[in-house]
Amino acid sequence: YVIMKKNDHLTFTARLKRISDNLLYGAKDLYKTLNLEIEPNWHLIFLLFKEKNTLTITEIAEQLKISQPGVIKIVNKMKTKKYLKAEKDKKDSRIQLLKLTTKAKKELPKLEGIWSAGEKTIVDILDNNTEIFEHLDRIEIAISKSDYKERTLIHLDND
Repeated sequence: YVIMKKNDHLTFTARLKRISDNLLYGAKDLYKTLNLEIEPNWHLIFLLFKEKNTLTITEIAEQLKISQPGVIKIVNKMKTKKYLKAEKDKKDSRIQLLKLTTKAKKELPKLEGIWSAGEKTIVDILDNNTEIFEHLDRIEIAISKSDYKERTLIHLDND
């Protein structure tokens, strides 16, 4: 940890990964303890379905800013565990129209209670300081303009 503190800029990604992994595996362990068959990255998809009854893979990917293959992987797991069902679009049979199953709708209030408690946990961890979200917004905007590889190649050329 001391080496990481001495080299803040060089260890930035490692620290983000360590924090992310800690939260992710903590959530997985919580779900296991509560005998739930869900995974931590599913809650965002559940939240999308609260806003819209039917979604496509493309809509989910666009809303969550993740790749379609990533969404397909999550959706397939959710379908296997009977949280999502798919119907073919009547206009375009290549498109899957995804919906929550009866099982998902039944468990949603319980899951929302768990996610609410998880949100309070994040507030506790952040000591009620929300500035980090402004910093994350700026980081995401900066990366969208020019990613790590592009920026590093420029710095290599300037040295």
